[in-house]
Parts: sequence; structure tokens; C-alpha cells
Amino acid sequence: MTRDVVRVRRTTPFKEVVRLLDHHRISGMPVVDHDDKVIGVISGTDLVRVQAARSGPGPGRAVTAADLMSTPAVTVHPEQSVPDAARVMERHNVERLPVVDEEDRLIGIATRRDLLRIFLRTDDEIRRQVADEVLPVALGLPPGAVQVSVGDGMVTLRGRVELRSQVPEAVHAAWRVDGVVGVVNGLDFRLDDCAPPGWRQPDDEHVGPGPSV
Repeated sequence: MTRDVVRVRRTTPFKEVVRLLDHHRISGMPVVDHDDKVIGVISGTDLVRVQAARSGPGPGRAVTAADLMSTPAVTVHPEQSVPDAARVMERHNVERLPVVDEEDRLIGIATRRDLLRIFLRTDDEIRRQVADEVLPVALGLPPGAVQVSVGDGMVTLRGRVELRSQVPEAVHAAWRVDGVVGVVNGLDFRLDDCAPPGWRQPDDEHVGPGPSV
């Protein structure tokens, strides 16, 4: 997200809103109240819509941000993942998401461009995060238990884990890393903890790699 956010109050005049959008070369911004809580969002589309709706021979009343904004604002919290934020954008068909704290106070803004920046991460950055941070924490695996390689954002996992249930956990954990476009599962396991009761796995038997994600 971007922390330096251009914002307006509900009483900000129409021309000031236009001036801010033009000066900062942005297409929209949040509207906040006196306590910096987000109450709406203004976009260039909102400006055009309101102006197009104004008709009649006589002068109309002064237009402010309160008249222009779309409300309630669609927002996200800083702990939400980038894929979650992308799904919120797509579901509500919005170009930007104000980022708010627990009391709905504005702390940043995420745009579609911000979300796309994660795919500029290098393969080596992604590999180090998956191998050194994500898998050891998510699965409690020792370093090197799973071999991780990355090419053009595609993560490949190879090696053997202790339990069958750890395989989808590893794939899911890698998939959620920023910049990952897909995961190829090359893992197998030593013990099948997903087998039905009473089933006994033959000695030294293991199941090979599962399907790719």
C-alpha cells in the first residue's frame, strides 16, 4: 500500500477535488471525517457522473465531496493478503482500496498498480522467502527439508516430508507468498496420516508427487 494518501473532507468543494486529482495525477481518493475515518471514496468517474446529472437553466447549489463520493467505502485492513485485496477489488469493481486500522481510520491506500507490483519481485527473493521463512514456520520443517526452485514466479517444491497432510499445507503456504504465480508439487511423504482407520501402510511405501497447482 501507499502510506502518503491524498484525502479530502466531506465539505471539500468540487473544484478543489478536481485540482487535487489533477495535481497529484491520481484517479481517485478517500473522503474522511474529522477523526480521519473513511466515509467514502471519490473517483474521476464520480465527478463526471455528478456533473452530467446537473441540468436546468438556473444555478445549482455548491457541490462538495459529500455529493460526489461513493459510499460506503470498500476498505481493507493491513493484515489482509494481496490475493484477498485483489479479490475484494474484483468483487466490488473498484480501482483502489483505502487501508484502515481497527477503528476505520485511514492509514494507507492500495491501488491496482500497487497489487501488480508484487509480481516484479525477483525469483531469488521469492525462493528465499519460501525456503527460509514460509515452510519452516508453516510446517516446522528443518532448513533444506524441501528443495525450492523458482522460475518466472513459478515455485517448484521437491523432497520428502514426514506426513501426507503436510504436502497440501506446503503447497498452500508457498502459493500465498507475494509474487508467486503458481506452484508445482514435487513432494512425497513418509507416513500417510490421511488414510482411513485400520489401513496399514506397507513398509517403505510412499506416494509420489501429487498434481501441480
